[in-house]
Amino acid sequence: MKRVLVTGGAGFIGSHLCQRLLREGDEVVCLDNFDAYYDPAIKRRNLEEIKASKGAKGFQLVEGDIRDKGLVDDLFRRSSFGLIIHLAARAGVRPSIQQPLLYEEVNVTGTLNLLEACRVFGVMDLIFGSSSSVYGRNPKVPFAEEDRLEAMISPYAVTKRTGELFCYVYHHLYGLNISCLRFFTVYGPRQRPEMAIHKFARLIEQGEKIPLYGDGTSRRDYTYIDDIIAGIMGAVRNLRGYDIFNLGESQTVPLRQLISLLEQALGKKAAVEELPEQPGDVPITYADITKSRRLLGYDPKVGIAEGVGQFVQWFRDMGKRGDIA
Repeated sequence: MKRVLVTGGAGFIGSHLCQRLLREGDEVVCLDNFDAYYDPAIKRRNLEEIKASKGAKGFQLVEGDIRDKGLVDDLFRRSSFGLIIHLAARAGVRPSIQQPLLYEEVNVTGTLNLLEACRVFGVMDLIFGSSSSVYGRNPKVPFAEEDRLEAMISPYAVTKRTGELFCYVYHHLYGLNISCLRFFTVYGPRQRPEMAIHKFARLIEQGEKIPLYGDGTSRRDYTYIDDIIAGIMGAVRNLRGYDIFNLGESQTVPLRQLISLLEQALGKKAAVEELPEQPGDVPITYADITKSRRLLGYDPKVGIAEGVGQFVQWFRDMGKRGDIA
């Protein structure tokens, strides 16, 4: 048993991870600021799910912001963490174009605050939640961890790559063991409401038009939440030195096919509004997971049709309960 700090632990990925760690017998401290990027009530509901799970007696919530260095230092001073899993971030490619300074403050300065706290208080193990967005308009597919990163096209992507680089510096200078995990379009129950699968499901269910940016041929490597959590746990078990790992499904799905899968799962036809391609959007994301399979034992199980079906079941269950989905 160890004490784990999960930043952003009340969010989509974080709440699932907290539950998994608790089931494994770990103590979990969740640091979250309940930012209004989306309705904080959704995160509060996620917390109730955590508190109802096995091992919940080992759970503690700390409300605060990773940009608050004093709060972070005090938390490290009062606790004896065996591991930091840093998922807190300002998310979203398109909003980062409008608010680049905010994204730098949260994603870079916030990450540095945690790295400095690890250095000062002697916490040697950290996992950093990065993003497939760092590959940008990479001409080579599938994307491999050793690819040159020269075509990032959003401030969000730059902040995530900067976080990876700072992690390497702290490994090199101070011997921290750090794995940076590049997540590829995570979906499933509790997915953030502005993300495509959740947003499209809500609009189709309500009989409203869904926005189709570009010609519908853009492709994404959609990765089910259970597979992502399994990948994070693989990184926890194999944390040594410094490394970067892709966590994706390693399958690509065109946007129009995704809409068709949602129509089938919902039993409703989508009304589509065709719109111009958006700044910051990339034509494809596609993970080479050879390295993650070999070193983390990562083996994604849930294909897109099954995963969309499971998401829709959760989405409709939330509607029946009168909860925010």
